[in-house]
This record gives sequence, C-alpha cells and structure tokens, in this order.
Amino acid sequence: MKKYFYFIVLVIVQKATAQNEALPTFGNDTLQDVTVHAFMLNKKWKDAPVAVALISQADIQRSAPTSLLPVLNAVAGVRMEERSPGSYRLSIRGSTLRSPFGVRNVKVYWNDIPLTDGGGNTYLNLVDVRQINNAEVIKGPSSSVYGAGTGGVLLLNSVPSFTSKNQSHFNVGITGGSYGLFVQNAGYTYQNKQFTSLLQQSHLQSNSYRQQSAVRRDTYNWIAKWQTGSQIFDVLAFYTNMYYQTPGGLTLAEMLKNPTAARPATGTTPGAVEQKSAIYDKTAFAGIHHSIQINSSLSAVSVVLVNDNVITNPFLTKYENRDEINTGISSKLIYQHKIGNAALQWVNGGEWLYNHSRIDDYVNNGGVQGNVQFKDNLFASQWYVFSQLQLSWKKITLNAGVSFNNQQLQYRRLTDSTMLHDLSTQNQQVFTPRFSLGYQLTSSVSWYAIAAKGFSPPTLAEFFPQDRIFHSKLKAEYGWNIESGIKGSAWNNSLQFDVAAYHFQLQNAIVMRVNAQGAQYFVNSGGALEKGIEVTGKYRLWQKASAFISQFNIWGSFSYQPYYFSDYKQGNNNYTGNAVTGVPKHITNAGIDMATKNKYYLHLLLNATAAIPLNDGNTNYANAYQNLQLKMGRYIHWKQAKLNIFCGIDNLLNQNYSLGNDINAFGGRYYNPAPSRNYYAGINFSW
Repeated sequence: MKKYFYFIVLVIVQKATAQNEALPTFGNDTLQDVTVHAFMLNKKWKDAPVAVALISQADIQRSAPTSLLPVLNAVAGVRMEERSPGSYRLSIRGSTLRSPFGVRNVKVYWNDIPLTDGGGNTYLNLVDVRQINNAEVIKGPSSSVYGAGTGGVLLLNSVPSFTSKNQSHFNVGITGGSYGLFVQNAGYTYQNKQFTSLLQQSHLQSNSYRQQSAVRRDTYNWIAKWQTGSQIFDVLAFYTNMYYQTPGGLTLAEMLKNPTAARPATGTTPGAVEQKSAIYDKTAFAGIHHSIQINSSLSAVSVVLVNDNVITNPFLTKYENRDEINTGISSKLIYQHKIGNAALQWVNGGEWLYNHSRIDDYVNNGGVQGNVQFKDNLFASQWYVFSQLQLSWKKITLNAGVSFNNQQLQYRRLTDSTMLHDLSTQNQQVFTPRFSLGYQLTSSVSWYAIAAKGFSPPTLAEFFPQDRIFHSKLKAEYGWNIESGIKGSAWNNSLQFDVAAYHFQLQNAIVMRVNAQGAQYFVNSGGALEKGIEVTGKYRLWQKASAFISQFNIWGSFSYQPYYFSDYKQGNNNYTGNAVTGVPKHITNAGIDMATKNKYYLHLLLNATAAIPLNDGNTNYANAYQNLQLKMGRYIHWKQAKLNIFCGIDNLLNQNYSLGNDINAFGGRYYNPAPSRNYYAGINFSW
C-alpha cells in the first residue's frame, strides 16, 4: 500500500492542464449568511439563539471518504467512537454513557425524516458519508420541536436543489488503502425547475486492522424532490446491506502485547474468532416529506416513513436473529406573520414512532445457529406533541416551546409458557419546556441564552439489553440545562468564533455495565453534573486568487467537560464525586486548510483527547492520545468535467490508542485498539 500511496503522490505533484479557476472555498467563509434550520428558526447562523454547529461539504471533504467520524469529531462537544470498523457510537456532550453500540439519546434526522426508530436507536452506520451534503449538530436537550432527549440532535441534509434549466450530472469515485481498504461510488443527478433526482450507489470493504474486524457495506439510495404549485414532495429511499465483524475488547496487557488481536477465549467463554462474532444487517428504508403553502401566512409539513431492519448477530455466548419493523408519522402546522419590524412564528405539531422487534436467541456453535435459547416479542412506541412560539423584533429573538412526551413498551417471552401476560413499562405525561433568547450585540456578533429541560426515557435496547432480562425498573433520565454563548465574526469576517458555557444537572443518569459473559446491561446512576465550555474558531490568514497560495485557513475547537457524578451509590460503592465514565476532561481539535492557485490542496487535522475514565470507580483510565491526519490532492477541470485526485495518512504519529472503549467492562476488557499509521489514495470524477 505504501508504494501505491507514493505513486499517487507523484501523480499529484506532476503538472497537469487545468483551467485557471478559483478552487471551491475551504471551510465556510460565508458562515454569517448560512441559514440555521434547527428548531425551524430559519435564521442566519450568528442570529440563531441555539447551540448549533454547522458542517459544510468542504468540512466533509477534509478527510477520507469512509466515515463521518473525523468530521463529527472536529466539532466542539461531539465525540464519535469506533469500536471496530462499522461499529460506531455518537456522543454530544457526553452521552456515550448509554451507547455500547449504535446511537442512543441523540435524535437523528435525514432530510427532516427521522432515522431514529421507535425504540430510540439509530443505525448511523447505514449512512454513507458521501451521501451527505451538509449537517447541523444541535447540542444539549432538544425539547419542543424534537421531543424527548438530553443528548442533542443531528440533522443530515442531502437534497439537491432546483435549477433554472435541465441538467444531468454523473460522478464516479474509487479509493484504496491500507488493510485492504476499497471504496467505490457512483451517482447520477437530474435537475430542472420543478424536479430533482439523485441516484447513488456505494461499496466499502476492508480487512481492517484487527483480527475478526473486516467490514463490507453496499448502499443504494434515491433522493428526489419535486414541486407542484404550492406543494413540495421530498423522497428518501435507501437499501443497505452491511456486514462487519466484532473483535471484542482487550485488557491493557493484551492490547500492549498484540493490539491487532481479537478477544481471546477465557475460561468457559470462547473467543471472538472461534465464535465468528459479527453483525449482518439488511435495511430497507423509505420516507416521504411533504410541505404545502396554504396561504401567505400558513403552511404545513408532514412526514411518513417505514423501514425493515433484519439483523443476524453471532456473539460470544449466543446467536441472535432480529427483525425490526419501524413506522412513523409527523406533522407540523406553521403560522408566520409580520407586523412592522416584528416577525411572529407559531409552530404546532407532533411525531409518532413505532417499533416491533422479534428477537430470537440461539446457541452459537462456532458461528452456526444452534438450539433455541429464547424467543421474544417487543413493541415500542414513542410520541410527542409540541408547541413553539418565536418572536423576532429588531435585535431580539425570543423562542419558547414545550413538548408533551410519552413512551410505551411491551414485552413477552414466547418460549415461556408460564408468561400469560405482556410485561410493560410507560413513561408518560412528561412536559419538557425550552426557552432561548438572542440579542445582536453588533452587526456581526450576537449573544444567546438557553434554558431547557431534557427528558430521555430508556431505549428498547436498554430495557431489553444483551443479558436478555427485561429491566422494567429502569427510569428515564432528566434535567435542566442552562447555557449562554456568544458567536459571530471580526476583522471583515476573517475570524469566526463561537463560545458557549453550559450547566446541565442530569438526574437518573443511565450507565452501562457488562457482566461476566460480556453482555451489556444498564442501571440508573443517581445523578451527574455536566458543565463545560466549548470554543470554536476559524481564521482566514490568506485568500488571494492570483497568489501561488490562494487560500490559507487555520481552525480549531476546544471542549472542556469536567463532568462528575453528583449522587451515585451502587451497592456498597459510593462513586459520588468521581469523573463521569467514558468522558474525557478536554478535547482539542486543530487544523490547516491550504490551496494553491493551480488547484493543489492540503488538509491537516489534529484531534487531541485527554485521558478517559473507563469505569465508575475511576480506577482505570485510557491514556490521552493525539490523532494527526493528512489529506492532499489536486482538482483538474476540463470544460464540464472535474477530476479530484487525492491521498492521505491517518494516525500520522502512529500512536497506540483505543478509539472506542467498552466502559465498565468485566475483567478489564476496555480496549478496542485503533489502526496504526495507515494510508489511502483515490480519484473522484464528475461531469
């Protein structure tokens, strides 16, 4: 692979014929003019009274076209983890406490259609990074428009725009890299005044760094948008066939001895290789988003979705077959009116998500399904209704909303003939208000303050985790978040900044534990004080199209999060005052974006993460690490055709670290080592 990498570098540095055009702007130099859609604010970034980070297409293109992980990890307060390729966790301000796998306590929407299911889980690994144009990350309790949740919201967007005349575009790409990495994608886009359509196909495979950690994913999706009079329809449909092996956690001694090893056999528990531990996931998803302008003041938005998620999971101690059918609907009625300098917006609506899961467990005979252990039937639904009022007057924006939330779960073990009635749990009649205030200090700087109550019931996977016990006593977590921030620009928009401080008192925090067989389960920890500071900045050092170096930007983000348990007793153990498990005290990101007038470019990204407490007792910590990434390449334009040749290095410093730890793991099996220094190179072609 190194020879391949150096060959691509030589290709890039050679002269090539290209038009003398300016490169696409790196980063988002016009951030002041970007509209924030979070909470339906529809305001410019600096004027939106919300803690939100914007991710542009240029941000996504800074790293390898394999994962959203480095993109999201560059955002202050956000941490995405990879236990093995294909197995991701997403944290916004520390919410990985509840996520041994998948995404929980973070609501995810794609083109305003919920990806989060009725059980509260999101399979973010089904989404290919190249299918996303831009994103918004809402930090802290979402309340009101997004219902229950304490972790935040991720809004993904990839809807193509209308054009004044008929246009067709094709694109293809290929990337190769270390450990057998092979990525291929193709797409076709059609656009006109009333209709746009985007067809995409992608394939990813890798042998990966560790034993029993290979991954393969094939994705096909169709995104369309058409307008008829006062109505607009958006369609999102995709099918993903994914397979990834799960190597399991290592002890510190095992990681230092051989970080590429999978979990070995111990006592009566077989190893990951022996059991062919892996996940096979086939998901079909379809959603329609409809909006209509009823009159000059009144509009309505509706969503309907359905998906089927079929999972097979040979694990260390079992062989699981799971079939999840999800449906959902949502609706919003929006009233807007202007009187002089004042603008009023009143939004009312609701959302209902439903999940039916059939989970069958068998003995795992070396990756082969054996005798039945359990067969379980589960139903989960969550719904909320909300009302939100927004008033803008001169330099002031006031936003106030409240949601009324309900969650219900039913469970029956079909293989237990003595179980005559369903077990159930319910979290209902919970009001979650949210208030925010924004004030324009100057034409380029604004201040905001937020007070929001967060409420997050346990997900289906937490009520019914891997230990296959229905934990009906598990309680929802909740708390108030108080926050204030200032954001804007200076020096003719050369400097852009966002500084925020927050104080969140979380009650009944849900924490993961692992039993002797490696199966996860969850308990309420009592409480946690989550307060912190987030700083984001970007400075344009140089931008001149005629100069050899046409652009030079530096950027960075810093998260300070000294979280600790405020009231946590588990049996005879008192963890009050201990650092919250799995949350590093501080994370620093920094980067350089550079381009030349003849369309060479370079991106350098550094993620420096502090030591991470691995158990509630704080007796074990993962060491701090610094992950340095490099990407460079060249754009070549010829008439309507565009060629992007690139190469890159991940873990440039060749550090030994774990990118996704198994917190509170039995026997000290906390570590899932990340790859050593590795390389990639590729070509994208569009016309």
